[in-house]
Amino acid sequence: MPGERKTFNEINITPLTDIFLVLLIIMMVIAPLLDQQGLNLTVPENVAQEQMDNKETKILTVSVSAENRYFIEGEEVQASELESILKSQAKNYPDGMMIQTDGDATHGAIVKLMDSARNSGITSISVSSM
Repeated sequence: MPGERKTFNEINITPLTDIFLVLLIIMMVIAPLLDQQGLNLTVPENVAQEQMDNKETKILTVSVSAENRYFIEGEEVQASELESILKSQAKNYPDGMMIQTDGDATHGAIVKLMDSARNSGITSISVSSM
């Protein structure tokens, strides 16, 4: 019969395969770039308490409150003055800096403090929670 149409019973998967290959190539190009983000942190080794008691350490203590306010040795410091004060204090504390943070302090406030410390010449930074 000339008026009958043949039905199409198979699905062509060639375009689908092309799309998946393009997505795979994109992921292979982007994946190495994802590893380059973030902070480089070194995890401290466990040190016996006796070793710490025998050595007198000079560590600058900086606190970050829940309201993102900075306190150096108990005195409040404005964020704009932070780097200059840390630069003047860095030579008095050769063993580094301890950042004590409140659990509600923002990540941005702590990173700002760490950046200011690094720019001030402080190389050893420890972080703990209050």
